[in-house]
Amino acid sequence: MSTSLKTQQVVFALDCPDARALADFYARLLGWQIGPASEDWVNVVPPEGTTAGFHIACQQIDDYRAPEWPTGSTPQQAHMDFTVESIAESEPLAIANGAIKHTVQPSDDGQFAVFTDPAGHPFCLCQH
Repeated sequence: MSTSLKTQQVVFALDCPDARALADFYARLLGWQIGPASEDWVNVVPPEGTTAGFHIACQQIDDYRAPEWPTGSTPQQAHMDFTVESIAESEPLAIANGAIKHTVQPSDDGQFAVFTDPAGHPFCLCQH
């Protein structure tokens, strides 16, 4: 008997103050599309015919507080890493789509750069 879950779908859900706006940001950033949605939950899914192993959901909540990274009273609890061919080429695209480059950049070798999405969630662009 297996002790592992047999998942049919994996969703990375982000709390936010405006589900549609944050979903639109990630759809533009990744070239994905808006999937099924309700008033307070919007899915962002890979384009048809592609697989990513997961999709993103944006959940609108009352009294949302953005994480304060690297220190602060509202700690980061999760973040996403997006591996790209070139951070230098991807950074302007991320910023043009609404990302903000974080003032704290802990990578000594330039292998990742920290940004925040419009709701304040940290994410990284990484290259190997």
